Amino acid sequence: MKYLAVLGRQPEISIAELEAQFSTGPADFVSPKNGLCIFGGPPTKSSPVDIERFGGILKFAISLEVTPIEYLMGVPEGKITIGVSDYSKGATRKTAEIEALKLKKMLVREGRSVRVVENKDAALSTATSLHNGLSGKNERKVELIKTDDGWYRVIGVQDIDAYSRRDQARPARDAKVGMLPPKLAQILINLCGPLPEGATVLDPFCGTGVVLQEALLMGYRAYGTDVSERMVEYAGRNLNWLLSSRSRSRLSSQGSLEQARRPSLCSESNQFQVAQGDATSFTWDQPIDAVACEGYLGRPMSQIPPEIKLKAEKQECQAIILGFLKNLAGQIRPGTPVVIAAPAWLRENGEYSRLNILDEIEDMGYNVNNKTREGLLYSREGQIVARDIIILRKK
Repeated sequence: MKYLAVLGRQPEISIAELEAQFSTGPADFVSPKNGLCIFGGPPTKSSPVDIERFGGILKFAISLEVTPIEYLMGVPEGKITIGVSDYSKGATRKTAEIEALKLKKMLVREGRSVRVVENKDAALSTATSLHNGLSGKNERKVELIKTDDGWYRVIGVQDIDAYSRRDQARPARDAKVGMLPPKLAQILINLCGPLPEGATVLDPFCGTGVVLQEALLMGYRAYGTDVSERMVEYAGRNLNWLLSSRSRSRLSSQGSLEQARRPSLCSESNQFQVAQGDATSFTWDQPIDAVACEGYLGRPMSQIPPEIKLKAEKQECQAIILGFLKNLAGQIRPGTPVVIAAPAWLRENGEYSRLNILDEIEDMGYNVNNKTREGLLYSREGQIVARDIIILRKK
């Protein structure tokens, strides 16, 4: 059986996230140019292909062992809803529509009631799949993906509504300090690699607690510090809100993530810890099993900065990030993963200027992931300050 992932808008980050989580499994990650990644699946049953914990993956699917019509004929009695996404060479909205109508015609001939989800493009959008219930949880609501090498059945669709709810419903938010997307927080944690349930994830620049929130939902213990007393107070409020049973039930339209994680969230009195402290000098409590954070990104910018201003911003950000990593190096065990989002600034030529600090980081006692050297840039079109994801491991 093969697995297929529909990658997010920045495929290189999506693939890095998959490889980090499934690195001990089959190594053949095939990434066609059309935004798909085919892979051998999780290495063990303890690391399932769970769409709700992958921020960079839009859909997961598994290969069909029979023809599409044979699979659909085996669906339980009742009305069937079919959606088709066509990723094969030369695919268009029309080719996807033809495939879907062909399947409908054969099913109707066998006496089945069928509804076809309308395509606006060759592939159904995440929102269309989600809102039509094509998430793999209802056997009679099926999305099939056609590729050049065969057919796949969707088993998970990214719940974009749940991300919005747990981002916007938090009681303490501050747009002035920047808004870390929950998807990116998940990616940063996943890039640490597989962690045991209950592992402690540290965010030394925790802000309002988005990374800590996602760590808790993934079954980890969350530990956050921030130089701002106000941010520490906000993070604590948000995490207490998250852990209330009323809030958990509202975070996901499907409810599966919160229900699955509820025992680990409620079984420990010390499920999270937040404290005020400067990341360049603070002494953290132990143990620390992984570090995932967004470092200091400098001042918010609405337009491309001139060179003289950019130079000053770089110096300040570099001093804080290097100071933090130097302080951290003596407090974590060899092999501890450290994933940090550093700033990168948009320039007039459309490229982003990054901090040139990787050699200094290695000299502090960290191994730098090769993908980091190539650049894992998380950005939106026209965004002035992007996130440059750096993946490290303590030597």
